[in-house]
Amino acid sequence: MSSEDAVTEHSTPEERRALFRVVRGAPTDAELAALTVALLAATPAADTPAPRRSAWSDPAARLRRPLPVGPGAWRAATWPR
Repeated sequence: MSSEDAVTEHSTPEERRALFRVVRGAPTDAELAALTVALLAATPAADTPAPRRSAWSDPAARLRRPLPVGPGAWRAATWPR
């Protein structure tokens, strides 16, 4: 049995739900609170959607599309895509 199995086997439900645990030392409540705030600030929020980019800022809009060739091409050049 590994040491990790022993920790989960004899731990309380609160310890199993914990996001992190102290392996060495005895941190104070203030130090644990500061560590928690730092870890939460460093991780992106899962429920926050990525901001949508406007079509005006799309770099592909700056590229020229190829001109159509063939009969009636002059008419097709102005059709919306």
